[in-house]
Amino acid sequence: MALRPLTRLRRLCLRLPEAHEVEAWGAPTFRVKNKLFAMYAAPDNHHGGGRPGVWVKAAPGNQQLMVRAQPTRFFVPPYVGPSGWVGVWLDGKVDWEELAGLLEDSYRMTAPKRLLKELE
Repeated sequence: MALRPLTRLRRLCLRLPEAHEVEAWGAPTFRVKNKLFAMYAAPDNHHGGGRPGVWVKAAPGNQQLMVRAQPTRFFVPPYVGPSGWVGVWLDGKVDWEELAGLLEDSYRMTAPKRLLKELE
């Protein structure tokens, strides 16, 4: 049986050094220390808009490039979108390896330097 998107997302996020899950705003969020690096958007709440997704930090300029290039896979999330975060839809065909890389990139933009050394 295939894993649910949230189960797979959890596994990817929680394998990162000192990452942990905190429920906030009615949704699972993933943090390092007290800083957010990913947030799950359930399809049945206002964050997901009817589809499951995850919001991650993106490097400056990447959000618009990703959304323009593949609007069926990426979107500008509410609330954090103006800060450059990008949303990734978790329904349909998900490239989980690519998502793991996006989560790690978001984590790298958030984690303290001492934890980044553990990724090497």
